[in-house]
Amino acid sequence: MKHLASTPFLGITLLFAVAGAHAAPPIDRPALVQRHNPHLRAIDPMAPLSVGNGRFAFTADVTGLQSLPALYHDQGTPLETQARWSWHEDANPNHFKLSDVNRDYTSWGRTVGYPMNTKVPAGQWLRENPHVQPLPQIGFVLTGRDARALTAADVTGIDQRLDMWQGRLDSRVQVLGRPVTVSSAVDPASDTLALRIRSPLFASGRLAVRIALPYGYRGSDHHNPPLDFSNATAHRTKVLKQTGTQLVLEHARDASRYAMTLASAAAITIRHPESHVFEVTPKAGETLELTISFAQDGTPAITRSKTVFAASEKHWDAFWRSGAAIDFSGSRDPRAAELERRVVLSQYLTALQLGDTLPASESGLTTSTWYGKHHTEMVWWHTAHFALWGRPEYTARTLTWFQKTLPVARAVAAERGLQGARWMKMTGPGGRESPGGNPMIVWNQPHPIHLAELLYRANPTRETLERYRELVFDTAQCMASMLNWDEKNNRYVLGPPLWIAQEIYDQGTSMNPTYELSYWARGLEIAQQWRERLGMPRDADWDKRRTHLSALPQKDGKYVALESTPDTWDNVDSRHDHPSFLMALGQLPGDGVDRRIMRNTLDAVLAKWDWATKIWGWDYPMIAMTAARLDAPDLAVGVLLKSDGPNNSYTQAGHNPNTKLPVYLPGNGALLAAVGMMAGGWDGGPDRPTPGFPADGSWTVRAEGFRKLP
Repeated sequence: MKHLASTPFLGITLLFAVAGAHAAPPIDRPALVQRHNPHLRAIDPMAPLSVGNGRFAFTADVTGLQSLPALYHDQGTPLETQARWSWHEDANPNHFKLSDVNRDYTSWGRTVGYPMNTKVPAGQWLRENPHVQPLPQIGFVLTGRDARALTAADVTGIDQRLDMWQGRLDSRVQVLGRPVTVSSAVDPASDTLALRIRSPLFASGRLAVRIALPYGYRGSDHHNPPLDFSNATAHRTKVLKQTGTQLVLEHARDASRYAMTLASAAAITIRHPESHVFEVTPKAGETLELTISFAQDGTPAITRSKTVFAASEKHWDAFWRSGAAIDFSGSRDPRAAELERRVVLSQYLTALQLGDTLPASESGLTTSTWYGKHHTEMVWWHTAHFALWGRPEYTARTLTWFQKTLPVARAVAAERGLQGARWMKMTGPGGRESPGGNPMIVWNQPHPIHLAELLYRANPTRETLERYRELVFDTAQCMASMLNWDEKNNRYVLGPPLWIAQEIYDQGTSMNPTYELSYWARGLEIAQQWRERLGMPRDADWDKRRTHLSALPQKDGKYVALESTPDTWDNVDSRHDHPSFLMALGQLPGDGVDRRIMRNTLDAVLAKWDWATKIWGWDYPMIAMTAARLDAPDLAVGVLLKSDGPNNSYTQAGHNPNTKLPVYLPGNGALLAAVGMMAGGWDGGPDRPTPGFPADGSWTVRAEGFRKLP
């Protein structure tokens, strides 16, 4: 495979207007962000709005709290309070372990077990555990005469605005014809929600804030299960302290626990009508000002609401002023305003939900999908864009999880007869793999190397190299050992068995997928460059394996998904799910790629792909990245905003809903990665401003602070 070197990036700021010859003034960032602040005038179950800090989030309906949970769950997006540290594990009296669900695969003279069997009790338990433990639901209820839950019919006069520049949600509604206003924000330094609530319904005894602590989730559905408020005796809520202005409690379910501190600036009344339910009202008057803080260990300290609102404003102001920005105002293309809206909202949502030291699940901190576990193949889409947008600290936080779980990945590699570290696919905080088809996915493997390279480009120092060298080298060593020598054809082969990124092929026979082969070449080359930067010689074995990799499979002048089943363009049943072979020249710089063949392949995807059967939100930006690298900016913009395919819409809240998933953050992250690349450029790309956007005058693009993609 042809060697493709990359050049270390020393940092650049881009500031220009495509349509103008003179440098533009700096982008007015407050105006850019605030013109896209969500403003709701009616109930929209697909668009609850969130405040949070990257590890803790609170998602509210139009009342400003979580007052209509059934409506939002059944017709749109659930209303939850989540912390990335809050997990629970069911008892395991049978001592189930991964080897109990192994299925043996024989290939290249070896038999290796993969935990694939989910149809037995061990497989079910291991798949479902650990799982995220939701925090309390906080909403309004009617009290006094005819006490009951709120209904949609009770709520009128809706005027809700999210100020993304301040991280503040302001909600104004009429409940039973009387005004209710709520302002909320989350402290960036602690998992504290601040609430300022005002309503004459408090003074008349008709309204209370209800805090209900769920047992967990109901049922075993891994897509948006409802909260479970049954099983009252199976979990414990213990009041540790209660005064006229505060409540401190501990919630425990088996070995899992969290503490909650509720504090008010003035006297409050706290009722405890059920074992896991509290109702809070002001002792007198119409105003209730609360902070509600959570912690996994210890008791959360009391924080004043004024302090939280001020800290939130300072944090988000600093966030928006940092890194990159892009402004499409002045464009003649009527789609420009919508793309700008999606980009701004996606920045807010990813910073709020994906910036933790534990990689996020695909639904972030909004709802539970896949039991709250994260998928390591999504880590690139979730976090690479932060580095491209000049906010590498978010990417670095995620890589700390890979560093922490390196011993687990080494053990997985050893169990499968490999060297180095083999990264798990679907996992929770501790790194234990989950059964199913997922352990055989391999395109997650090079991600830590690629992300570490993005961090080096952001800070090209010896310190960066030392910080991630072990992660890079152990990952590369495993990648090298995953290749098998094909004596007959004098080449190295990837698989079988494996599950390629286009998840429709038989894992037991899949061999030499186009995207994964190119990623193997790129990952090993980056690792070699890290050795050279550290003053070390190139690893001769890695070079041999890289340069003797199988060629990218093609047929009739187009790339196919994989060599072992080269029917991509012969069989319509092979033309759905991710067209991942395009990623070899898109997300990646194209090791082994013939540009003419890739252009034929891109055109074939746009003309012949089965979009309706199954395609995901991140596919559109991924395809746009390939079009941009092929110097086809019109196609890049067209597919990025393609409206006649499924799963490419964005709600009023900015979320990218996908089939069965009202919240799918890989779509948001991929959008930001694609736009970042189209604005900031890529190694070896055209020497012109914003090379991924049309230069025919239809788009006016002002961009600043972007970093190139390798």
